[in-house]
Amino acid sequence: MRRTLLALSVLAAAALPGWAAADVLDKIKERGTLVVGVKTDYRPFGFRDPSGAIIGIEPDMAAEVAKKLGVKLELVSVVSANRMEFLRQGKIDLMIATMSDKPERRKVVQVIEPLYYSDAVNVMLADKVKVTKWEQLKGAKLCGTTGAFYNKDVASQYGAEIVSFDGSEKPLIALKQGNCIGYLYDQTFIAGKLLEDDWKTGYHMPLPGIMETPWAIAVAPGEDRFAKLMSDLTKEWMKAGYIVALEKKWGVKPTEYSERMHKEYKGS
Repeated sequence: MRRTLLALSVLAAAALPGWAAADVLDKIKERGTLVVGVKTDYRPFGFRDPSGAIIGIEPDMAAEVAKKLGVKLELVSVVSANRMEFLRQGKIDLMIATMSDKPERRKVVQVIEPLYYSDAVNVMLADKVKVTKWEQLKGAKLCGTTGAFYNKDVASQYGAEIVSFDGSEKPLIALKQGNCIGYLYDQTFIAGKLLEDDWKTGYHMPLPGIMETPWAIAVAPGEDRFAKLMSDLTKEWMKAGYIVALEKKWGVKPTEYSERMHKEYKGS
């Protein structure tokens, strides 16, 4: 009877969301591969080179984690709308995918602290759109990315109409086609786009960034050993100035956040 009850208890526990039969670090070591979810539509944080390989700041970070664990690296392309579910479903072991840290997201995934990056929200507008204040976008149609937390905030605070698309390429196509007057997205991404031949003429970013929010690396709920390892590694990165070095490597002006965190941990 006791054996039967024990077996039933184990089966019941296995059915609970987030319950893991084995620690993910053990699974990674047994498999010999770390599977990391990254963006492939967010230059320079994650994108594909001409050969199709996934490269960028966050793939470089993922490679450092795999090196730390002594395993191979497999990168999986994710978008804002599916990255947390991929983690919860076990399709990826780790998520480094430009995810802003929000309270509701901490209920779904386990966020790693310290937070590794920080960005602001902005909008890329056609040059013909002459605005100097966010309030001037009231009633304007903006293209956005599905799953971005700030879509509703911008709509409610500034009265803009947000039309959402999966990923970051579809809203850009919609902008090119004139379906909206601008693209609402992360300021770092927009700044990178405005350096590209397709966007450096005809478009601009005249407004100040708003809603500055740090980005979070995440593991699945309950993976405390992996979370501890990632927390310690992130601190090492901060102390060594690794994030600042990656920004410079990929042509991004170091943010105030990454420089501040390097200074803080370097002195600790």
